[in-house]
Amino acid sequence: MKRTLLILAACTVIYGCTGNRHTPCVWSLRADSTSVALAECFWDSDRNYLDYDSAGDTTFHYWPQAHGLDVFTDWYLRTGDVRAKDLFDKWFEGVPAANGGGWWNQFYDDMEWNAIATLRVYEATGDGRFLEASKELWEFIKPAWNDRGGGGMTWKKGMEWSKNACSNGPAAITAARLYNVLGREEDLRWAKDIYAWEKKALFDDGAIYDSVNGDTGKIGRFCLTYNQGTFIGAAVDLYKITGEKAYIDDAVRAADYTLDSLTVEGGILQPEGSRDGGIFKGIFVRYFTELILDGDLPAETRDRYVSFLSRNAETLWVQGLYEYRAGPDWREKPGTPSPMTPQLSACMLVEAMALLENHGLI
Repeated sequence: MKRTLLILAACTVIYGCTGNRHTPCVWSLRADSTSVALAECFWDSDRNYLDYDSAGDTTFHYWPQAHGLDVFTDWYLRTGDVRAKDLFDKWFEGVPAANGGGWWNQFYDDMEWNAIATLRVYEATGDGRFLEASKELWEFIKPAWNDRGGGGMTWKKGMEWSKNACSNGPAAITAARLYNVLGREEDLRWAKDIYAWEKKALFDDGAIYDSVNGDTGKIGRFCLTYNQGTFIGAAVDLYKITGEKAYIDDAVRAADYTLDSLTVEGGILQPEGSRDGGIFKGIFVRYFTELILDGDLPAETRDRYVSFLSRNAETLWVQGLYEYRAGPDWREKPGTPSPMTPQLSACMLVEAMALLENHGLI
């Protein structure tokens, strides 16, 4: 199995940079390090997808591939680096092939992540294949809506009673972003309806509960960072379309709940495991960053949020990386081999810092 992309000869140190918040491009250099490490240490050039760990566990997991594509898109948008762009074509070949020859999956949220990620590549490159993939995925996703529990998108085919935050927040984002690209009013209606259902069913003073059983009404009253993040992302997208401040008010409440309740000592986002949960806080960071940049926040709120991300990123950078690979706890270095999903979160955090830096906020 080939483990390189002709980027490096091995999974080793890439860039080292030091400095403080007044040093230009510090976080952009650091993002080069973590994002190239994702490609170098996890990309399987025989299969054209991300392996599950840095030692070459080739087990295919569909939904993390979307977040890998998102990171490669971040890298490409930041730098224009052809190495990132080259991965788009390879990803487009390898991921559907490993998924059984197409985009369909029994987990609706898995398809939603991929719809969002492929649409971002289309917007970054103009490559129509990625738009068609996103549109096809959206047609697969829409039947997830049913009237059990008053509406909402189910999590998995065959479990139509299970209405989860993870299948509603990303669906609302998908619909809103397709509206932005295609101008179809029906997509905007979908985004508004899904968001309204999630707010009514799962939102409680900033907390986004995990799920509700549409048949019994029983709510899974626990919160995960990624569900907080996609609720924020959907709110920001709808605010940008409609100008309705109520969406940003919701997003700020969800953000503040996360900062207050889903962190460990020192205000660091909580570890959520090294399997699926390894991606969760990176997803929060992605959409939290969009709130900072696009939410028209008061300066005091914006600065508080930037300070929070900076604290998390500096902790990761100083305490949580080994050869630019990360584990689930940003206060601790990963073991060997290291899992792919926490690397995605680390990349999303460092790329977010580079983006804030580029906007003059760091």
